[in-house]
Amino acid sequence: MRTKFNLLNKAKQQILTIIVAVSENQVIGKDNDLIWNLSLDLKRFKSLTSGHHIIMGRKTFESFPRPLPNRTHVVITRQKDYKAPEGVLVVNSLKKAIELTKKDEQPYIIGGGEIYKQALAFADCIELTRVHAHFEGDTFFPELDLNQWEETYNEHIKKDDKHAFDFSFITYTRR
Repeated sequence: MRTKFNLLNKAKQQILTIIVAVSENQVIGKDNDLIWNLSLDLKRFKSLTSGHHIIMGRKTFESFPRPLPNRTHVVITRQKDYKAPEGVLVVNSLKKAIELTKKDEQPYIIGGGEIYKQALAFADCIELTRVHAHFEGDTFFPELDLNQWEETYNEHIKKDDKHAFDFSFITYTRR
């Protein structure tokens, strides 16, 4: 189904994508860190985001040991004098972050919780890794309104010696 929103996005030739790993109870992190380590999920994240802009909040950026290679980092913060490493773009709103990425055909929103909440109104696609377990956490991904999103891909991966949990790669596109 084509909506006015989809037609407008086609005209701008950009697909704004949220990428996130989420537990069954919507947890995405605890103490500014990931809770699980799924090597296939990390490889998928790298494969999808390499060569693109990645938009994130300050706390998410600060959780990295260093900027990720082969990506343009856009950090959203309210701190007026925030000092980021050379090459990292700093803005004070999601709207400004999206404007900075307009030449990228597929920029990615990579967190955290508050940025994801804001980005749901603008995103065209969600690349979601559903971790099939429940966790305690302090950062959550909002519940999706499935009237607005259509599942277009779903691949289930069973736990094994490299993955402590079953998980699924799910792609949603805006209806």
